Amino acid sequence: MRANSFLLPVSLFRLGWALAGSILALVSGLAAAAACKEPAPDAAFPQVGLEEVVSGLKDPLFLTHGGDGSGRLYVVEQGGVVRVIENGRLRAEPFLDIRGRVSSGGERGLLGLAFDPRFRENGLFYVNYTQRRGLGLWTVVSRFRTVSPLRADRGSEEVILQVRQPFPNHNGGHLAFGPDGFLYIGLGDGGAANDPFGHGQDTDTLLGALLRIDVRGGGTGYVVPPDNPFVGRKGHRPEIWAYGLRNPWRFSFDRANGRLYLADVGQDRVEEIDVIRRGGNYGWDIMEGDRCADGGDDCPRQGLEPPIFTYEHPAGFAITGGYVYRGRALPGLCGAYVYGDYVKGRVWALRYDGRRVARQDLLLATRYNISSFGEDEAGELYLLAHRRGSVLKFVPQPHTGR
Repeated sequence: MRANSFLLPVSLFRLGWALAGSILALVSGLAAAAACKEPAPDAAFPQVGLEEVVSGLKDPLFLTHGGDGSGRLYVVEQGGVVRVIENGRLRAEPFLDIRGRVSSGGERGLLGLAFDPRFRENGLFYVNYTQRRGLGLWTVVSRFRTVSPLRADRGSEEVILQVRQPFPNHNGGHLAFGPDGFLYIGLGDGGAANDPFGHGQDTDTLLGALLRIDVRGGGTGYVVPPDNPFVGRKGHRPEIWAYGLRNPWRFSFDRANGRLYLADVGQDRVEEIDVIRRGGNYGWDIMEGDRCADGGDDCPRQGLEPPIFTYEHPAGFAITGGYVYRGRALPGLCGAYVYGDYVKGRVWALRYDGRRVARQDLLLATRYNISSFGEDEAGELYLLAHRRGSVLKFVPQPHTGR
């Protein structure tokens, strides 16, 4: 399905406004000082633990905040519900319940949630979910409005983007606002195995790509930012910011410098972490991580962006992307990218200096299916245990002398 952007041509006035707005948002976002001071790049990571915040959730997939200073946390349940944690307690009344619209199970469901950067003023937020229509499956990105910070108007849905999914897996589903004020959306290659339709390397489809769109106008649909890398190029969807992705499962922006980290789930051998750059091709389905996807060693690598880090099966089987820690409770973790594996339950941290990974270590070995990490407004870090139905917070762990 073609993008709504073609129904919304950008005037010269709007072009100038979009560029100016992007620059101002980027400058103001990156000017905010990090909450912690980074240790040396190769410094050891601190011992950390997990403290349960709430339980009783149904397949939690994501946690975030509204950026409104309230301290509330919002948790996405896969079946189509968003719950609120307030003052450390899970509220009984859902924030949003769209179970009747969501096709859930396996890799389908309500997969992403992002609050408008001006949520306190406008009450807008965005979701990403899968929907079954007859025999077809669709990814739907929609905007909703709130009745109050504790309750959304489920009848206010405005569909922003719809993408047909050929198979039920590899939906991606994460979305987040960048420091430039634009909405970024991760889509997998459409599923099955071995990318049968070649979507990863096809820039004429939105599948297998990270998208970047402008939803700030408040009207129906969206506008393509004029500085997107493929604007005006034949055979390239202008919404694409980067491509060559298999199944991006969580991405995030470093609060201190805007660097965009993305975890891409591997197929048979390798899980990978990418730092996303404008217009970058991250290799799938030519590469799986840093290996040729066909099992050989002579695949064409020119023009492909290599991952900054990989790990091989059986160390883990399904990477879950996290965040660069910028909180205060764990100063020794400052500047480290924390991530995990859904199958193995392991949590690692690495420090990337812009050129190489200076240190990478195991932080925790858990028994949880780690579906996601989350951040509160202060930059403290959380882990979501999918099957257990819990939200856990990273806390300092006293040294035991082992």
